[in-house]
Amino acid sequence: MNAETRICQNCQQKFVIEPEDFGFYEKIKVPAPTFCPMCRSQRRMIWRNERSLYKRKCSAPGHEEEVVSLYAPESPVVTYDVKYWWSDSWDPLQYGMDYDFQKPFFEQFGSLLKKVPLLALVNINPVNSEYVNWSDGNKDCYLIFASGWNENVRYSAKAMESKDSQDLLVVGKSELCYECVNCIESYKLRYSTNCKSCTDSYFLYGCRNCNNCFGCSNLVSKSYCIFNKQYSKEEYEKKISEMLTHSYVNLLRLKEKVYNEIYLKSIHKYANIVASVACTGDNINNSKNCKECFDVSRDAEDCKFLYSTLELKDTYDGIGPYKTTLCYETVDNNRDSNNLSTITVYDSHDVRYSMNCQNCSNVFGSIGLRGKQYCILNKQYSKENYEFLLEKIIQHMKNQSYVDSKSRQHTYGDFFPMEISPFGYNETIAQEEFPLTREEVNSSGYKWYEPSGKSHDISIASKNLSDTIQDVQESILESVVGCEHEWRCSEQCSTAFRIISQELEFYRKMNLPLPRLCPNCRHYQRLKQRNPLKLWHRKCQCASVASENQIYKNTAEHAHKAAHCPNEFETSYAPERPEIVYCEQCYQAEVA
Repeated sequence: MNAETRICQNCQQKFVIEPEDFGFYEKIKVPAPTFCPMCRSQRRMIWRNERSLYKRKCSAPGHEEEVVSLYAPESPVVTYDVKYWWSDSWDPLQYGMDYDFQKPFFEQFGSLLKKVPLLALVNINPVNSEYVNWSDGNKDCYLIFASGWNENVRYSAKAMESKDSQDLLVVGKSELCYECVNCIESYKLRYSTNCKSCTDSYFLYGCRNCNNCFGCSNLVSKSYCIFNKQYSKEEYEKKISEMLTHSYVNLLRLKEKVYNEIYLKSIHKYANIVASVACTGDNINNSKNCKECFDVSRDAEDCKFLYSTLELKDTYDGIGPYKTTLCYETVDNNRDSNNLSTITVYDSHDVRYSMNCQNCSNVFGSIGLRGKQYCILNKQYSKENYEFLLEKIIQHMKNQSYVDSKSRQHTYGDFFPMEISPFGYNETIAQEEFPLTREEVNSSGYKWYEPSGKSHDISIASKNLSDTIQDVQESILESVVGCEHEWRCSEQCSTAFRIISQELEFYRKMNLPLPRLCPNCRHYQRLKQRNPLKLWHRKCQCASVASENQIYKNTAEHAHKAAHCPNEFETSYAPERPEIVYCEQCYQAEVA
């Protein structure tokens, strides 16, 4: 079969379906998609709220206390606290519905979604970590999301096995780190990005095995360097004491200096793809034949259009799949096979269009089932009746599409429509990766959540905070600090925030000034340090002995010698961006 170019019914842009894609769709028996890969990813993300937490009453009988929930109080769903939801005190089958062939399936699923109790929060095995979501095994943590097995970590996302740290994004096995992005196995690392095994350093980019360095990029196994210049131990300590005054004002100057004089003048590897064969995307490790995949921790094979995953095969279009095979259009599915359009389905196979199901098989359009098989819309059937009815439903979905408010058609093989999601667009990770204004959200036919009671009695404006941590009094713990953005951004700004005691202790221990932004706005600043989940075709910018713009001068002879490097690649650096982007060979010649 040949490749085909089609028009996305959502964004109206062209996209290509490759022959291997048709092979996958045939294998799992779904029609080819009518949404482009980016719009399909956005559609899935609208169903995942990680960071927006609320207090709402538990709906379980006799349990009317307030619980922390990922569903807003106004959301028209039923929620149970975690302990009651997992108990045997309720039966998901009591909400079973007969399939109505006079209505589109997605309309019926939307009705079921408002009836079946949902988990108030996805917080597994926490210890003193109440305000944590989509996470497992955390101890003494606060406001961390999509993270696991951390201790005493705050205000972070996708942090793994880290300790005594704060304000992290995609950081693993690290300790006493602050404001780090895409870093691993580091200690006392601050304001750094894309680093591995670095210690006692500030403002590093793309460094490995470095210690006592400041404002450096692309260094390997170096010590006592400032702005990529070597110093003796004594010289380094003297200059650092002069430069690093630990004041907030000085910190802003240093950030700007590092960005302009180091980051923009450094070379950037086209993609972080390590020990992998025939892969495109970014942040991929030890994988094979994975296309347009991002944040693949390890061991993926024959996959496409994935984000944040590990250990899987033959899987397309997923957010957070783990140990899956032959799955398509899923959000947060673990140890599954042959699943289609599922959300938070674990240890299951042959499950389609279902949500919050565990250890199930041969289930369609159901919510909250555990250890069940042969169910449709939470109603139990015999094996024979299930198979007969399922075939009729699939044909019905193909014949009678769900048409949303913007005339987008959703048929069998499509993920759940965005407009029946229980979340507002701005509550979900879609706002992080595909940011939209309120007007753009409304015009696209999505929902915008406007929280009630947004005003806070701010007791101190961020501009009036002390410049250094030494001048901060204990009374700050009783204050409500106004966020510097004042809700003028589209970054889920909470308008105000508090400093908690563990946080203040951390700032004093690390000699760090108080932040001026609320945790959500700080998270968005870290997101800006990561590239988008999108690829552009580009050429290497290595031109003989220097970069094309002559800003970076090569330090070694490259394979192409005096000629311009002929290599081309797929990269998440857009062509209009200012970074100097090199291919794998040219980058390794300079950095390895």
